[in-house]
Amino acid sequence: MARFTRIQVALRMAEEGMIPVFFNSNAEVCKKVIEACYKGGIRLFEFTNRGDYAHVVFEQLNKFAAAEFPDMIIGTGSVIDAPTAILYVQLGSNFIVSPILNEEMAGVLNRRKILWSPGCGSASEISRAEALGAEIVKIFPGSQVGGPKFVAAMKGPMPWTQIMPTGGVEPTEANLTEWFKAGVVCVGMGSQLIKSELVKAGDFKKIEEDVRNAVALVKRLRQQYPVKI
Repeated sequence: MARFTRIQVALRMAEEGMIPVFFNSNAEVCKKVIEACYKGGIRLFEFTNRGDYAHVVFEQLNKFAAAEFPDMIIGTGSVIDAPTAILYVQLGSNFIVSPILNEEMAGVLNRRKILWSPGCGSASEISRAEALGAEIVKIFPGSQVGGPKFVAAMKGPMPWTQIMPTGGVEPTEANLTEWFKAGVVCVGMGSQLIKSELVKAGDFKKIEEDVRNAVALVKRLRQQYPVKI
């Protein structure tokens, strides 16, 4: 069962402004990464469902985080169907992120009051996702669907829409300024933030440093470009 309500998750997304996105088949590596992220100031973490037995790794990671970092909200990404979504909900996932808009997922997740962030690439998909109860919609891949200009264009006729881009988001001032100025509620960052070479080298201190710098940058930009949710 989720330890955080979907309202708590949505508010934390807006407050934090950033979600690390990560997968590794080794649970111990995942634990080290989430520890580095936590020490760097992160309180939201998306574990992606991208490998064999990913749910087994997630179960270990979620139990570890609940014991060691109880205020860390862990969710699951790259979920594309309702059965997989419920599998992760049974393992305690606090939110579900998808690269697609699958309406079957809305029914099962809304019933359990789990925040669901579907992937959208058009105004019609965003509007349909919101009609299905999505509080925060994901645009994916962020840069390919139009980048910050796409977000700004959507916020014109649909100012209530809360958008989280993933794909093409970089932890640099120039890149993040464009996204937050356009009006995103938060951003998802994967290998641009948690570099694979650092993971392979076991340099978790550098990962922590990179995360801390990104957190500070996002915090400053969030103050400059506030959002309401």
